Amino acid sequence: MERRILGRTNLEVSVIGFGGIPIQRVDNEMAVKLIEESCNRGINFIDTARGYNESESLIGEALEKVGRDKFVLATKSMKRDYDGMLQELSISLKDLRTNYIDLYQFHNVRSLEELDFILSENGALKALKEAKEKGIIKEIGITSHSPEILDKAIETGEFATIQCPYNPVERQAEEVFKKAKEMNIGVIVMKPLAGGAITNGELSLRFIVDNPNISVAIPGMDTLEQVSSNALVGIDKRKLTDEEEKKLFEEANSLGSQFCRRCGYCLPCPQNIDIPVQFLMEGYYTRYNLKEWAKSRYDAMERRAVHCVECGLCEGRCPYNLPIRKMLKNVVKKLG
Repeated sequence: MERRILGRTNLEVSVIGFGGIPIQRVDNEMAVKLIEESCNRGINFIDTARGYNESESLIGEALEKVGRDKFVLATKSMKRDYDGMLQELSISLKDLRTNYIDLYQFHNVRSLEELDFILSENGALKALKEAKEKGIIKEIGITSHSPEILDKAIETGEFATIQCPYNPVERQAEEVFKKAKEMNIGVIVMKPLAGGAITNGELSLRFIVDNPNISVAIPGMDTLEQVSSNALVGIDKRKLTDEEEKKLFEEANSLGSQFCRRCGYCLPCPQNIDIPVQFLMEGYYTRYNLKEWAKSRYDAMERRAVHCVECGLCEGRCPYNLPIRKMLKNVVKKLG
């Protein structure tokens, strides 16, 4: 597995890391197998978050059995204030069953005002800097879906890493990644498959790791097959052929700009609609010529797009500012 230096942290990380969102869907036994297989395949970077439900707990149990010292461990929190961050850090340490965390990140910073508060006297950065002085965390990072916010963040000099979506559909952060590399700041890529919207994961990952400004990409994995195939990208290091690049970008262009990355931040819906799944079924129906299958799956759901009452709560949570209500109406138009 190819390894790269994670900016000024000087941590040596596998170019393919383990994204911790999907692991919450598996049981304890499978979680251990996934982390063990990742280790065997040369993956040594794990990224999770307080907000990923049982992810930290499952990973913590797995690390206790596979070996904490075999991984560079990163997690993150949505807390912006001093006291709240201290509480979150304490929970992370307990759930991850460790006495230190290699990288603790501010999760999904969505505005410059949020960034300013984090940096303020009563902000959460103060809590993490104190924890770093005690050796409880080694480095501090920040994640956002906005290149503009990350650009401002790296100018402060307070963050050793940044994390942002990047894939053949979403390339808006390329200049920020270049700037970060020049400033010796580590670059972590989330949403490398555009939240599952890109079906050819291998080609997308090969496109991403070919960018020398990127330290590590973190596809989410919940099967041993995914671990094996994703890890292979970091092992064989083949560049895309012209034909493969054409195939990849044809699919990327077909997605347009307004598509669901299935991050789940829009949930829970007051009407109990699984919003990302609505768009997933619409994608199968529209783009992948699986009309009958998608329609039958959609019709079998108890709560569907048609049950949306347009309250708009989902749109306020969406990090991509998608017009979810309008998009759900489009699902109804196509699937009924």
